[in-house]
Amino acid sequence: MKNVTSHTGTLTLVKRMKNSLNGNPQFLLQCDGYRFRTEANSMCAYSISNYFDKLVEVYIGTHRGCLTLDTIKLIGE
Repeated sequence: MKNVTSHTGTLTLVKRMKNSLNGNPQFLLQCDGYRFRTEANSMCAYSISNYFDKLVEVYIGTHRGCLTLDTIKLIGE
């Protein structure tokens, strides 16, 4: 992952994308005005719904030319 930056804001679900080739879920998300996706075959896609509509700090990087979630942390709970 390249060019990782930190952003703080409310995490919102834009849409659920098609499953990966291995059948794992993928999501298109938005936080602090940035739209990004979960990485294919990533474990964080299974728990990402726990962060919807909550204040979070996300680290977003470029992976294969797309903005992709690197890590996520809940703020204030």
